[in-house]
Amino acid sequence: MTLVTEAERSVRRAPGSKRQRRGTDHGAWFLVLPALIPILILSVGPLLYGILLAFTDAQSGRTQPTQWIGGLNFRDLLHDTLFWESFRIGLVWAVGVTVPQFLLALGLALLLNQDLRLRWLARALAIVPWAMPEVVVGVMWRLVYNPDAGILNETLRDLGLGDGRDWLSGLGTALPAVIVVGIWAGMPTTTVALLAGLQNTPRELHEAAAVDGAGAWRRFRTVTWPALRPVALAITALNLIWNFNSFALVYVLTSGGPGGRTRLPMLFAYEEAFRYGQFGYAAAMGCVMVAVISILLALFLVGRLRGGDDA
Repeated sequence: MTLVTEAERSVRRAPGSKRQRRGTDHGAWFLVLPALIPILILSVGPLLYGILLAFTDAQSGRTQPTQWIGGLNFRDLLHDTLFWESFRIGLVWAVGVTVPQFLLALGLALLLNQDLRLRWLARALAIVPWAMPEVVVGVMWRLVYNPDAGILNETLRDLGLGDGRDWLSGLGTALPAVIVVGIWAGMPTTTVALLAGLQNTPRELHEAAAVDGAGAWRRFRTVTWPALRPVALAITALNLIWNFNSFALVYVLTSGGPGGRTRLPMLFAYEEAFRYGQFGYAAAMGCVMVAVISILLALFLVGRLRGGDDA
């Protein structure tokens, strides 16, 4: 009687196992395919078309066929001071919204993570701005900033701090006023993400640190923040992208005014495409914005990851 070793059994099963794995892989791709098709059609396809459009002289209302012009749009864009000024404003807007938004959301998340009375109600109220469309948020804050009957100016008059001002039309106040709205509108998303990260932190670690005599700040620095760092890194990176690509909120509030002080790059590209009909030039702007923000984001992520490793 021949004894079959375990190695021989594994060799005999190997071909069947490979076929079984291939069948499993094909089944997995078949399940993923319905989700990939909309992404390819609605995201990858328009992106590729936009890149191709950037190398043409496409214009609205043009009777002649669209011509391939190579990198002329990008050459003109390098000397377009208005676009680079809008790019600078976009970076100021993105950083000015993202950093205070994260700090305020972190404080709110720490508060909502405590055992408070009516905590469920506070959490529900904290996500109200997230449930409101950006257009509604913009209209609401236009009423708040209204120079004649806005609640902000009325409050300042009641406190004897002046007669108020036109916040959205002033050259020095328009961008800060819009940044405040961006912080308020984006806080819920950041708060929910950070709160989820806090709830995944083992409570036993906090209890052990408290038993060892660690104060609140030391517990946060040695226990809470290391566990929260991956979530904080991810939500900060996403917020930078979302804020830099903002359109609807600023468009409703100021339409890029006054004097271009709040004209973000997306607003500039929108005006070039749909007000002046320069589709090829606007597509080149979009390509530059994607490239530059990708490089800045990569540098940011590399710096944060190295900082985390050093810590």
